[in-house]
Amino acid sequence: MSSTTMQAFVLTRYGGTDAAELREVPRPRPARGEVLVRVHAAGLNPVDYKTREGMLKVVQRYPLPAVMGNELAGVVEAPGDGVAAFKSGDRVFARMPKGAMGALAEYAVVPEKFLARMPASTDFNTAAGVPLAGLTALQALRDELRVGQGSRIFIPGGAGGVGTFAIQLAKWLGAEVTTTASPRGRALVEDLGADVVIDYTTQKFEEQLRGMDGAFDLLGGETLLKSFSVVKRGGKVVSIAGMPEPETARKDLGRGLFLSTLFWFASYRIRSVARKHGVAYRYLFMHPSGPELAELADLIDAGTIRLVIDRTFPFRDVAAAFDYLETGRAKGKVVVEIAGGSG
Repeated sequence: MSSTTMQAFVLTRYGGTDAAELREVPRPRPARGEVLVRVHAAGLNPVDYKTREGMLKVVQRYPLPAVMGNELAGVVEAPGDGVAAFKSGDRVFARMPKGAMGALAEYAVVPEKFLARMPASTDFNTAAGVPLAGLTALQALRDELRVGQGSRIFIPGGAGGVGTFAIQLAKWLGAEVTTTASPRGRALVEDLGADVVIDYTTQKFEEQLRGMDGAFDLLGGETLLKSFSVVKRGGKVVSIAGMPEPETARKDLGRGLFLSTLFWFASYRIRSVARKHGVAYRYLFMHPSGPELAELADLIDAGTIRLVIDRTFPFRDVAAAFDYLETGRAKGKVVVEIAGGSG
């Protein structure tokens, strides 16, 4: 492989596990305001396999072939023109631009405004699992649910990638946290600070809970629909697994009437159930943010947030990492080590 090319995991078409492959591609170059990062590790998230399957084409259609991956940790190889905050050798992490991806590669270009310095206390593999899930949880809890001291918050599915961040951030914000978990996940969510844990294999949360101030839905489907009944009137449910609603198109995606109308119809049933219970509904597409990542890094270094990595796969086994993530059994994050991720 020459100095002008690199290995990358490339989406060649929309489809199943064979729709993406490791291949040699040209190494990117940073434009003004961008930073070239030598990637040491990349985190995987459900959005990655949903993108591969074409489930998100109405929101973001990538010109193919496209390098996959939405979050990374690595070392600054070269800052582009106009970059002042980062220099070669800096250890950084980032959530990639929504319209670009590109983290599952030996090198990636990232806008300066989306980068932050890694937590000093973590290695690359661990840091790579932070940006997408950590920012999603922070923005949902603080910005959308307005969680504060004494809030009673329900977070179903707390043992997953986003859930492990959400429990800890909600506790940091002052909330009393209720979550659901299997017997296998109970010890983890309790250790992260959950106040009440409902065993979803033997109990129905909708029969156990009432009067919650808000819910952060990570599972969608019937769990989302039932969550409205446990939130008090005037409360709010924020989801990352249900159906987008009109505000998603305007606020999160900057899109116009067509997508807003499409989301209005797609989310009609969910919004009807929400109205019946007097509860607001919001679907969140998180936004990349270097300053908020820096805030998360400080919380990690202070010991406020503990990072939970379920499994790490070598780059050559990235397809197997996708397969494992899609089983839904991961407790914490799934990470792909690309180059010296544990350094």
